[in-house]
Amino acid sequence: MQQKPKKPRTRIEDIRRVELIDAAHRIFLKEGLRGLTSTKICSEAGLSQGILTYYFKDKEEVLFEMVRMNNRILANEIVENLRRARSGWERLMALIDGNFPAQRFDKQAASAWISLYAEASHNERYARLLRPYYRRLGSNVSSILRPYLQQGEIDHFILGFAAMIDGLWLRRGHADIDLSLAQAKATLVEYVEKALGPQVMQPLAEPY
Repeated sequence: MQQKPKKPRTRIEDIRRVELIDAAHRIFLKEGLRGLTSTKICSEAGLSQGILTYYFKDKEEVLFEMVRMNNRILANEIVENLRRARSGWERLMALIDGNFPAQRFDKQAASAWISLYAEASHNERYARLLRPYYRRLGSNVSSILRPYLQQGEIDHFILGFAAMIDGLWLRRGHADIDLSLAQAKATLVEYVEKALGPQVMQPLAEPY
């Protein structure tokens, strides 16, 4: 049986979806994954209760769209920084800056994202949300280091690089630890310099 084509969304439907996604994002950053309920999302958006299921299949679909929105914003910011870079080192710094946005590196936001990562450890649907980020990070790092290292060496570096990013966000979200943005970036830069060594760092810093 042939499926009916999906009815195109109207402008007002697109607006309502964005309003609900933005509302979910604000609640998520304040209360983490556990605070993200359909009732709270509708209330935060200033819309009537129950309207969420008119525009989305369920609360989890809103979460998916919210994470996709964040990934898109992050990717766009990194792309802009990469375009301005004039050396391999500046491109690596663009990745570091993009993964530690000044306006979002706070304890509340870090705790919220930690809650999503924790859920993803035993929820395959949530885990699928995170994979595009790691694929994009790996692809960006590989393109920068390919002229200087073998792929196996690059893969090993990516593993440590990604683990450092995750670990620093985890430290930022910890209630008893005060980690500044400058400290986080400096720690990651120090790791990168030591992991790559002077034989790679020197040509990496040369302008194109």
